[in-house]
Amino acid sequence: MTANTVTEQLTAAGRAIEHDSFSIIDAEVESHAYSADQWPVVRRMIHANADFDFNGLTDFHPQATDAALAAILGGASRIVADVEMICVGLSASRLAHFGLTTHQFISDDDVIAQARAEDTTRAVQAMRKAHRLGLLDGAIVGIGNAPTALIEVVRLIRDEGARPALVVGMPVGFVSAAESKDLMAELTEVPWIVIRGRKGGSTLVVAAIHALLGLAEARQHATA
Repeated sequence: MTANTVTEQLTAAGRAIEHDSFSIIDAEVESHAYSADQWPVVRRMIHANADFDFNGLTDFHPQATDAALAAILGGASRIVADVEMICVGLSASRLAHFGLTTHQFISDDDVIAQARAEDTTRAVQAMRKAHRLGLLDGAIVGIGNAPTALIEVVRLIRDEGARPALVVGMPVGFVSAAESKDLMAELTEVPWIVIRGRKGGSTLVVAAIHALLGLAEARQHATA
């Protein structure tokens, strides 16, 4: 089987360190209940911050990985994020290989003005703007910072018919973070990956998406 190249580290030394890290994680994890496609996502999240709690806290909609791979390999897809950090953290070369674009609106002047006018958060208005622009449908939506963004995405799916290909819902925090992920996990209309509880963050969204890109490249090789 052909090894991944696009979604791997660029140097042999970097690849060796990353692969050794994954081997250590595999060895230290006594057991897990994840599928062959789910475990690489969880393992890379553990790798991102050395927290083994994500073995168990990470929850997948049954169609999550299949939906993600279909979106990534389908061409002309996009990633919509709640904050710029996710867009900056994603590898430009890996995104370019799959023709993926990134979008975030958290600091746009109109988003800030509308948040002030309606006494909401910028994150809420950023998700609404993405929906108005038609960017949510078919997209991978990554929420790593703002619980209010994830709550708004749930509302847009339920009430306004938004249909992302996948929602990676991992906001971190103490106010509504756990609740926002529980709301997302109630949905059956759209596939999702969430971290239960308060833990999360943009770094974990980036790790999860990078893992999905790796799975997509492996599928490219398998079907070539």
